[in-house]
Amino acid sequence: MGGQRGRLIPQESRLCAVEIVREAVYSGARKHRCCEVLEISLRTLQRWERGDVADKRKGSLKTVPRKLSEDERKQIVSTACSTEFKDCNPYEMVAIMAERGLYLASESTFYRVLRENDMIVHRADSRPASSSNRPPERVATGPNQVWCWDITYLRTDVSGIFYYAYVIIDIYSRKIVGWEISNVETSDIAIKLFARIRQSRNLSGVYLHSDNGSPMKGATMLVFLYSLGIVPSFSRPRVSDDNPYIESFFKTVKYTPGYPKCFTSETHAREWFSDFVNWYNTEHRHSQIGYVTPEQRHNGDAEGIYNKRNQAYAEAIEKHPERFSSKPKIWKGKDAVYLNPLPDTRKILEERAS
Repeated sequence: MGGQRGRLIPQESRLCAVEIVREAVYSGARKHRCCEVLEISLRTLQRWERGDVADKRKGSLKTVPRKLSEDERKQIVSTACSTEFKDCNPYEMVAIMAERGLYLASESTFYRVLRENDMIVHRADSRPASSSNRPPERVATGPNQVWCWDITYLRTDVSGIFYYAYVIIDIYSRKIVGWEISNVETSDIAIKLFARIRQSRNLSGVYLHSDNGSPMKGATMLVFLYSLGIVPSFSRPRVSDDNPYIESFFKTVKYTPGYPKCFTSETHAREWFSDFVNWYNTEHRHSQIGYVTPEQRHNGDAEGIYNKRNQAYAEAIEKHPERFSSKPKIWKGKDAVYLNPLPDTRKILEERAS
C-alpha cells in the first residue's frame, strides 16, 4: 500500500489488505500497527472490513440495489402503452395491477420512466395548466419611475350599468398622474389617457404595472405603450396583492365620506372624481409618505417639511427633555418604494420596520 496516500486504492487492493491484516492479527500483530504499515487509518480498515469498499466519489459508477433493470423499465413503458391502460394515469395503473396481485413500480417511478421517454404530455382538449411567475420587483427612488394603473367600477342609478374610472398612480409619491371616466371599458380609452399624459410628461423608461384585464393586455395597447418607451408588467391572475397601491387608492375613494352610492350621469361621475383627485393630490395627508400630500412628495417639497417638523421636535426636546424618550420621533420619507419585492427584499424591509 506504500505510496497510495492521496490516490484511490483499487477495490481489489482493499479486499487484499483486509485479508493481510486478518492473517497478521491471527499471528499476533496489532491491528493499528498493520494500518501504519499499509498507510491507512484504523477507521478506513474497519470500513473495509464491513464490506464498504465501493468507490463513493462523485461521478463514479455505483451499483444501486433499488434501481430498475432495463427490462423492468421497458415493461413499465409497454404497460402504459397497452390498450387497457393507454387512457389511465400511473395512479390508476398501479391500483388496478395491485388488485390483480401485480406490482411493477411506484406511481412516481411510473411518472419518472414515462417522462424520460418523453411520454408525459397534455392529452385533453383543454389548455394545459401553466404556472404564473411572480411579477418582477420594481423599485422607485423618485417620481415618474414606477406607475400602476387599473380600472374600477362606479355604480349608477340603473342596476347593471356602470361607469369606469381609469386611474394611474405613481407609487413613489402616491400622486394620481392621470385619470379618465368612461361608460365603456376598452383599451381605446386607456390609449387616449396615456396619449394625453405624454403631452406634459416624458414617459420613456417608466415601468407600468397593471392586472390582467383585456384593456391592459390588448395587442394595440401594448404596442402603444412600447412606442412611448413604457415597460409594462402584469399581476398574477386573481392575485390582488400584486398591484396593492392602486387597490389601496380605490379603497380610499369608495370609503371616503361623501362618496356617492351611485352616480346619476357620466358628468356627475367626472365632476365628483375630479374634485376627489384634486383633494387627494393636494390636501390628503398620506400616512405612507410621512403625512405629506402626494403633490408635496412628487415635487420634492417633502424633505423641507420633514426638516421643519424635526426642528420643532428638537426645540421641544431642548425645552422639556424629560417629556421625550431616548429615541424621539424622526420625520422622514422612504428613500425607496418597492412594488412586488422579492422574498429577501421583503425580509429586509420587515426588519427595518421592526
